[in-house]
Amino acid sequence: QVQLVESGGGSVQAGGSLRLACAVPGNIIGTKCMGWFRQAPGKEREGIASISGVGWNYYADSVKGRFTISQDRAKSTLYLQMNSLKPEDTAMYYCAASWARYCNGAISRADFGDWGRGTQVTVSS
Repeated sequence: QVQLVESGGGSVQAGGSLRLACAVPGNIIGTKCMGWFRQAPGKEREGIASISGVGWNYYADSVKGRFTISQDRAKSTLYLQMNSLKPEDTAMYYCAASWARYCNGAISRADFGDWGRGTQVTVSS
């Protein structure tokens, strides 16, 4: 079981920014596909961004151009920079680790086996 711990969530007004962080074990960061997911009340958990061990990124259309996923191997941390936030971005955000080194463009929940507990993001209009 891989321990992942998210932080950085909070409340922000529409148009604002937040940066989420996820502490990742040193033997995982940079070697596995990592992803960010979110789940709003009453909705399915959706994949919004992923990054391969070699740094290739994928984004869901709903966040493309506004969110940026990155990883810092020296700090063993995965990030999600979120800009131009909208009320519809309100959700619990989770980081996840895949068993694969390379991500595919689907950002499918089925490809990720280890999850953090989440951090809440609330965007007000």
